[in-house]
Amino acid sequence: MYIAASRTSDLAAGTDRKPALKRVSANVVALGVVSLVTDVSSEMVTAVLPLYLVLGLGLNPLQFGLLDGLYAGATAVVRVLGGHLADRWRRLKAVAGFGYGLSAVCKLGLVAAGSSVTAIGVVLAADRTGKGMRTAPRDALISLSSEPDALGRSFGVHRALDTVGAFLGPLVAMAVLALSLGSYPSVFFTSFCVAAIAVLLLVLFVRDRPGAVDRAAVSARAVFGLLKHQDFRRVTLWAALLGLVTVGDSFVYLVLQRRWEIAATFFPLLPLGTAGVYLLLAVPLGRLADRAGRWPVFLGGHAALVVALVLLCGPRAGLWLAVVALGLHGVFYAATDGVLMGAAGPLIPRDLRATGMAVVQTGQAVARMFSSVLFGLAWTLWDLRPAVLVAAVCLAAVALAAAFAKPVRP
Repeated sequence: MYIAASRTSDLAAGTDRKPALKRVSANVVALGVVSLVTDVSSEMVTAVLPLYLVLGLGLNPLQFGLLDGLYAGATAVVRVLGGHLADRWRRLKAVAGFGYGLSAVCKLGLVAAGSSVTAIGVVLAADRTGKGMRTAPRDALISLSSEPDALGRSFGVHRALDTVGAFLGPLVAMAVLALSLGSYPSVFFTSFCVAAIAVLLLVLFVRDRPGAVDRAAVSARAVFGLLKHQDFRRVTLWAALLGLVTVGDSFVYLVLQRRWEIAATFFPLLPLGTAGVYLLLAVPLGRLADRAGRWPVFLGGHAALVVALVLLCGPRAGLWLAVVALGLHGVFYAATDGVLMGAAGPLIPRDLRATGMAVVQTGQAVARMFSSVLFGLAWTLWDLRPAVLVAAVCLAAVALAAAFAKPVRP
C-alpha cells in the first residue's frame, strides 16, 4: 500500500483539534477557490441545459439520455491521458490549466452552436474533454499537498468550496435570464467570462508539485500494473459498477420537474437543494471518512441515493418528499465525490498519483455514460416511475454486494 508522505510547512502545524481549513494546505484551498469559480460557470450551463434541450428543442428522454451520456462519457476518453501526461511531464498544474482553459472556450462554442443539437453535442464533448484533462491532475495536486491521515478532510474542504460554486451558478443563471429576457446565449457568454477568471486564479495562486514524481517510474507498463494491486483493482471495479446503476443529476431534476410539475422558471433552482446539503456535509463526512473508513462512507452515500430514488417513484408526491429527495441527493454527493478519491489515493504510488486517479475516474465515467443511455431508454419504453424503480433496485443490489464483499482497506 502506498501513501502520500509529503508535507508542507502549513500542514505540519495542524492538530486534530484545529478547524478543517487549518488542517489543509494553502494549495488545497487555492484549488478549491479555482473550482468554486469554475463551478459557478459550469453550473450556470448545467442548470438551464436540460430544460433548454427537452422543453426548448423538444428532445425525448432517450435523445436526452444519449446527449447526457455523451456529456458524462466524453471525459473518459482523456482522463487517463491527462493523468499520464501530468505524471510523465511532472506538470500537474499545466495539464490541469489546459483542461480549465478548454472548458472555458467551449462556453463560447455554445453561443455559436445555436439550436443545432449536433453542434451542441460536439461542444459539450469538447467541454467534458477539458474536464477530463483537468480532474486527475487537480486531484493529484490535492492528494500530494495533504497529510495521509487528512485526505478525506482535504478533499472535503475542496469539494465544499467547489459546491459553493455549484450553489451560486444556478442563481447567477436565473439572474442573467431575468435581465436578458430569457436569452440562453447571454447565460453561455457570462459563463465564459466567469470561467476565464477561474483560469487566471489557477495561474496566479496554485503551486505545482514538480518534484513530487519520478519521471523514470512513469510508463505504460507501470500504469497497467496498477490494476495488479488487489485493493486498487477492487476500488476501480466497484466504483464502475456503482456508476453503471447511478441515475445522473439531470435525470433526477427532470423526474422532479415532471412528477411535481415544477414551473420552468424555477427549474434552475433544483440543483440548489443538492448543492446546499453537499456544502453542509462535505467536510463533516470527509472527516468521518478519515476516522471511520472511507469505503463504508462511500457505500453509505449510495444508500442515500437509493432512498431518494424510492421517494421519487413512490405513490405519493407531496412537496416534502421532493425536498427530502433533493437532500438525500446532496448526501449522496457529499459521501462519495471526494471520499472516493480519498480512498483511492493511498493505494497509488506517488509517481502515478494522477494516472491512478484517472483510471478510477475513467471507469466511473464510462459506466455513467452507459447509465444515462440505459435510463433514457427505460424512461422512453416503460415511462418515468417504472424506470426510476428499476434503477433504485439495481443500485441497492450492487451497493449491498459491495458492502458484503471483501472489505477495501485504503
